[in-house]
Amino acid sequence: MNYLRRRLSDSSFVANLPNGYMMDLQRPTPPGSSTSSPASPATERRQPPSIPIPAQGSGPGPAAGPAPGPAPAPTSGAGSFLSSFSSVVKSAQMAQNVAAAAHAKAAAAAAEGASTGSSQPPKPVVRKPKILLVIDDQHTDWAKYFRGKKLNGEYEIRVEQAEFSEINLASYVNTGCMVDMQVNKGGTRVVRSFKPDFVLIRQHAYSMVPGEDFRNLVIGLHFGAVASINSLFSIYNFCSKPWVFSQMIKLYHSLGPEKFPLNEQTFYANHSQMVTSPSYPVVVKMGHAHAGMGKIKVENQQDFQDITSVVALAGTYATTEPFVQSKYDIRIQKIGNNYKAYMRTSISGNWKANTGSAMLEQIAMTDRYRMWVDSCSEMFGGLDICAVKAVHGKDGNDYIIEVMDSSMPLIGEHVEEDKQLITELVINKMAQVLLGVSTPQPSSVKGDSAQPPPLPPSRPRVHPSEPDRPPPLPARPSSLVPSLPPPGPDLRNSHRS
Repeated sequence: MNYLRRRLSDSSFVANLPNGYMMDLQRPTPPGSSTSSPASPATERRQPPSIPIPAQGSGPGPAAGPAPGPAPAPTSGAGSFLSSFSSVVKSAQMAQNVAAAAHAKAAAAAAEGASTGSSQPPKPVVRKPKILLVIDDQHTDWAKYFRGKKLNGEYEIRVEQAEFSEINLASYVNTGCMVDMQVNKGGTRVVRSFKPDFVLIRQHAYSMVPGEDFRNLVIGLHFGAVASINSLFSIYNFCSKPWVFSQMIKLYHSLGPEKFPLNEQTFYANHSQMVTSPSYPVVVKMGHAHAGMGKIKVENQQDFQDITSVVALAGTYATTEPFVQSKYDIRIQKIGNNYKAYMRTSISGNWKANTGSAMLEQIAMTDRYRMWVDSCSEMFGGLDICAVKAVHGKDGNDYIIEVMDSSMPLIGEHVEEDKQLITELVINKMAQVLLGVSTPQPSSVKGDSAQPPPLPPSRPRVHPSEPDRPPPLPARPSSLVPSLPPPGPDLRNSHRS
């Protein structure tokens, strides 16, 4: 039987048999057939000798002959069994071949897909851009400076620029702040709504001029947890100049008058306390204003009483400070880690340096200047953009009079560079706040931020360490400041407080 199984399992052996050769094995034996009929050659060849047919008798006796009696019936059963067995083997082999072919096809498809996937990069994920709200007038197109910039190489920056007077907002605990901005489309003013992710503030949030109190918008942005430069906490604190000056008084007491020479100032809560001044002339500043508004020079006691009545009509507080006979004004600005110092000299001789013509030039940054601006940049949790204004008097001393925040004007020959610095500073801050990426982005502004740019040999340098030595007048002024600068973020507050 093992031999027959091996032979019949061979498909080539069965296929080479003559047609109808195994039909006799599958034909059933008719009833009543003679048992003495001779068997066919195929039956004889396929009859296994080990089948114990004689053992089916009752026992050994004289009736046992050499020819088996019931041979046809067992022969027919064996033939049908072998035929069925051959069919099963063929079916199994065909099933195995089909399964092997399917497996090979699947393996080839998987290999092709793997090779195709490795050769083609995955599709980039489209990320929603981050919205930057810039509060500034239209003299500077900030979208131009942020064009092509991305946060961490993944998120694009969409710039929405408007003035304080052109926006309104509502803030919620769960959904944050929603801003409505008025824009012009085809001569028609329409309102566009969006949710800012970051804010750059380049305008004053408060002035006593009617219609210029936007502290409610600052509160709304802070309520909606919107990050900004400078921080909204510092922006709100800068809405009162005496409040900022009180922080400078703390620096004056901690550093000393030699390191931080703060100009003396007196605060009056209202006009009733303005009886007299310890010395004259003095500069009276009423309330909180910018661009030289609300500042009056008082020469004597009579003029002081006259201005007191004006303060009473204004219904606000006032401050007085001694008038300094100045040779030039000093401005030290800090944008991120970049420092610049400027000197402005009045040509017309007016006590306000921005009134009449003035000469502006960049001077060397000294350690003393850097200490001034670094100390003031720590106010209210830190100022990313700030500037310190001082006056160099004819007595040879320096007097610090004011600190400005991110709304400071940009002046001098490097205005474009300063705008690029502000752009990179905003990108770094957005990546840190929104994405948690603290690594600074590569800056497009070249140069060492810790050192000022080299000065041409023809420009004079100011040496504060020698206060009695007046600086020589420059041979060629780098720029002229007109008496009434045009309105704009870069020249609006360029005068002395």
